[in-house]
Amino acid sequence: MYSPDEFSLIAPCGMNCGVCMAYLRERKKCPGCRGPDSNMPASCAKCIIRNCASLQEDDARFCFGCEGFPCDRLKRLDKRYRTRYNMSMIENLGNIKKYGLQQFLINENTRWACSKCGGTICVHKGYCYSCGEPLCKRT
Repeated sequence: MYSPDEFSLIAPCGMNCGVCMAYLRERKKCPGCRGPDSNMPASCAKCIIRNCASLQEDDARFCFGCEGFPCDRLKRLDKRYRTRYNMSMIENLGNIKKYGLQQFLINENTRWACSKCGGTICVHKGYCYSCGEPLCKRT
């Protein structure tokens, strides 16, 4: 996976870029939402949440630092990810706020680790990018 010190892979919205298919792919690997725009998918580079004026003005690291949290855009993104991928940005942000970023990353490393090879399960594809093992549904 990646080091618990890899804070740059957690987007302001709470997305763990380390489990995103654009970050995990071999060619034109995305640097993550906090990285440079080069190799970043256009949809991510133009993301309204990533480029939110409130995050720029307040020098906030995450959306939970905003007065309007959670905004309608974040709620819609969260609903889409909960429905399609069984992951919640708002829940991620709550965990970061409650437990701190380092503990969140440790928990994410466990959550998205392949039980077969230890590689990374892609949130979008639902399988390990190293060995192809599908995500085991945890209860």
